Amino acid sequence: MHEIIHARGHEHVSAEHASTFEVTTDDYLTPAGDCILAIEADRAPTDFDPEFVAACQDEDATITVKLEANGHSDSVTGRGDPALEFTNERSAVGRTSEYVDDRTIMLEAEFAAEGFDRDLVDALANGADVTVTVTVE
Repeated sequence: MHEIIHARGHEHVSAEHASTFEVTTDDYLTPAGDCILAIEADRAPTDFDPEFVAACQDEDATITVKLEANGHSDSVTGRGDPALEFTNERSAVGRTSEYVDDRTIMLEAEFAAEGFDRDLVDALANGADVTVTVTVE
């Protein structure tokens, strides 16, 4: 099962955060938002299909987030958890930790924003349109 989010990059995308990455519906980004990879997302966790959410709430679930922009792509894998809520109306956050809040869509991610392919990050910093595919197995 998968969910697809369409968003765009922004000139302030730096992808330097060491423990999270984020895609937001917000239409702005400040330089302090070093975990944010894309803005103006057309969907947030609260919009995801209930069956998809239920699959992600399995502690044995493997969740993969793939970003594609301007011919560049990268994927990060983490795990699901019964505590995942998928109720936030603004942002989807992947975490390398086990911290959960209403924005969290993945725990124990292989890497955070700083680990994404730099060519992809450059495309996002140039404002490229991005497709974010969240898959659960």
